Amino acid sequence: SDVRDVVYVSWWVDVRQAPPPPPGHHYVVHEGRTPYTILSYRHGHFGPALAGSLRRLMPSPRQSNWRWYLRRDDAPDGTPVVLFDRNVMDQRAFVAGARAFSDAMQPHLSTRFEHVLDAAGHGHTLIEGGQGSAPPLHLQWRAAEGENPAAWAGFCDGHDARLRFLTCQDEAIARTCDRRWASTRIDLPVDVTQLQPLQLEGESYCPRLQAMGVALHEGLAFRLPAVPFRVVSERLL
Repeated sequence: SDVRDVVYVSWWVDVRQAPPPPPGHHYVVHEGRTPYTILSYRHGHFGPALAGSLRRLMPSPRQSNWRWYLRRDDAPDGTPVVLFDRNVMDQRAFVAGARAFSDAMQPHLSTRFEHVLDAAGHGHTLIEGGQGSAPPLHLQWRAAEGENPAAWAGFCDGHDARLRFLTCQDEAIARTCDRRWASTRIDLPVDVTQLQPLQLEGESYCPRLQAMGVALHEGLAFRLPAVPFRVVSERLL
């Protein structure tokens, strides 16, 4: 997929709110809290690589990934592994296909999904689940001059390292419907120099995070204009 307009918003969550980690992994913890990120984006011609140039005919659904951050016990300083908490998509065919053919990606179908950015850098993400299981969300943002590091001071060795931690992963783990663990290897070559700071504004809501005691206005937000995305492999652990 030729992904575009990726908006990352990250918060600190009390690590006691996190589910048990997969065997052989542990949460990244700073002062008793662990990072949690919601990233929302629009796919670009999401389809099999074998389709080649015909992939231009494929649809471009919206998607939102909600995840925790892990490290492997045998590589505590290595690249973070993300643990999927929720995934949401807005097109029924992609949700059905993912649930049928993937163990790690089991998305929820939204009844309404807006992910809008204008030329000035203002925008919003709105997810409604109706009577289904998609978690509701509403975030608004505007372009900002720079990162507000207050809540993130002392985490990672500087601004660029913080951004690399939050965006540069090559593996995602998820709990399967039969309570096993599945791992997906991904190729997502994020260039942190292309990340653009955002400032959250307006009335936001996310019942899932608010139930964990998270102050939504304290989120660290930034935008990645475009990035190619590829699923490399998937396996059960």
